[in-house]
Amino acid sequence: MHTPPPVQAPLGQDVSYPSSYDAGLLFPIDRAANRQSLDIPGPWFGADIWNAYEVSWLNRKGKPTVALARFIVPHDSPMLIESKSFKLYLNSFNEERFDNAQAVGEIMERDLSQAAGAPVRIELNEFSPADRLSCQALDGVNIDGADIEITAYEPSPGLLRCMPSGEIVSETLVSELLKSNCPVTGQPDWGSVQVRYTGPRIDREALLAYIVSLRRHTEFHEHCVEKMYCDIWHACKPQSLLVYARYTRRGGLDINPWRSSVATDVSVDRGLRQ
Repeated sequence: MHTPPPVQAPLGQDVSYPSSYDAGLLFPIDRAANRQSLDIPGPWFGADIWNAYEVSWLNRKGKPTVALARFIVPHDSPMLIESKSFKLYLNSFNEERFDNAQAVGEIMERDLSQAAGAPVRIELNEFSPADRLSCQALDGVNIDGADIEITAYEPSPGLLRCMPSGEIVSETLVSELLKSNCPVTGQPDWGSVQVRYTGPRIDREALLAYIVSLRRHTEFHEHCVEKMYCDIWHACKPQSLLVYARYTRRGGLDINPWRSSVATDVSVDRGLRQ
């Protein structure tokens, strides 16, 4: 069972958009409360990758600058950052004047690291009409074509199983059918998910049914990925495991959490649905 978010969070409430820079708009949420319900299998690695498409400020002459930003919050930060507060914080830069993008980035890095309780890495790029962003689907074998009957729409880790042969494989499986719901507003969160593992061969139809079983689940993006990681680990007992989700954007932000049993790299390309 997920832990209800604090009632003071701005998500799901009517708020006024800021007219001036305000670091106090950031609303951290303790990760530990949700993790108490998870049986986390030993050390793990990961990050929450946020892409922001609505970033702007004024130069010293008052001319607007627009930019794209990426924020990488380490998985072991004690706090995650609530999404609406993040959006409000970014919008607080809109009417402020700064010398350059470096100055803006330094302020954001300081504020977000303080809110998360750990160093947050930032990539801030001023937008140019000549820029071209590539969209890449997640690497792996797409399992969505399986002709299966679905009956579970609440998290059902009992669906997960390995093939009876016991064959050890290394493979990457992908589904575009991930959906969960915001625990505050009830709005749907749509996503793509990648499962990369080495271990007994996972039954692909069972994995797909499990992914779909989160369809009515209410939990933050980061928590859903951690739940999937723990459920797959305990049910299938892989030697190594990565679970990486790319969620479609909302309010100019998309969130892309990943958790892995080993230190690794993930693709940060924008997904086809983002």
